[in-house]
Amino acid sequence: MKASQLGFILAGVTTPEPPSHYSTFERWLAQGRHGTMDYLATERSRLRRADPREIMPECKSILVLATPYSPPSTGMQANEARVASYAWGADYHDVLPVRMKELVQFIEEQVGSSVRNRWYTDTGPILERDLAQRAGIGWIGKNTCLIHPRHGSYFLLSEILLDLDLEPDAPFITDHCGTCTRCIDACPTDCILTDRTIDATRCISYLTIELKEEIPVELRDKIGNWVFGCDICQMVCPWNRFAEEGDPAFGDDNPAEQLTEELSISAQEFNQRFKGTPVKRAKRRGYLRNVAVALGNTGDMHALPVLQNALNDEEPLLREHAQWAIEKINQHVGATHLDKTGKLHEQS
Repeated sequence: MKASQLGFILAGVTTPEPPSHYSTFERWLAQGRHGTMDYLATERSRLRRADPREIMPECKSILVLATPYSPPSTGMQANEARVASYAWGADYHDVLPVRMKELVQFIEEQVGSSVRNRWYTDTGPILERDLAQRAGIGWIGKNTCLIHPRHGSYFLLSEILLDLDLEPDAPFITDHCGTCTRCIDACPTDCILTDRTIDATRCISYLTIELKEEIPVELRDKIGNWVFGCDICQMVCPWNRFAEEGDPAFGDDNPAEQLTEELSISAQEFNQRFKGTPVKRAKRRGYLRNVAVALGNTGDMHALPVLQNALNDEEPLLREHAQWAIEKINQHVGATHLDKTGKLHEQS
């Protein structure tokens, strides 16, 4: 199959009917769970998510595709910068559209005529996981990820809207999460809700990527050493024991970058290092904000010199989080030097 040759390990077809979980999406918005992602709540966006035909009136079928990325490393040290595993290599926003275009060309060759189409990968106003479930690719887990019983959840979704009648696949109606609550129990910020949605304002991925300003103080120590995204709820999911090595375009291992070294990179160095990767989206100010928080969470007094130096950076966002990290480390160092009587040891 052409889709498989292009790296799409799963493919399914569904109709352009309104998604069944749209009411859940509306409740989520009404509760403010989307945080600062205001683009999700515009009238135009909501109309399109409620009915794919608002995007493309000629749409007769939707082809849903899944591309795997490698599972995260498990041997990371606390002083190493942790990046979500989908972001280790090339930006999927650049890679997958090229493949979808080639797949559309193949479809047109098979039918002998041009086919009107639109494609998206995490960029369009559609409810991707809802369509993927309806196309038979998997079920929406308690952690809100789409899960396949053989491939787990480490894959990226793409959709092609087609002006072509294709036979739809049977929807995936079985819920294999059962009574398992590992993802809920493991989430450091308690962002996973009981209705299979998440409170984005508490999610580490949101805090380190989507949020552009200060990270709430009460959540900073829960971020650990994640500097871009988070994989925790997927790492503990039993279904990901079946996950295999992903598409080589997206990398196969988390670069073991030292947090102290990351904090000193210039704007030019940041742009050069992360050009063509998802991390570029955070921009230097957001990325180094995250690194400063991660350094504070190490409790390592050896990080103090680079944090002190960051206080002179021209970026106010970095300076504020560096100051928090310094205070956090000082508190940790002080606590670890208390003797049994509660008195602070003299340090040499």
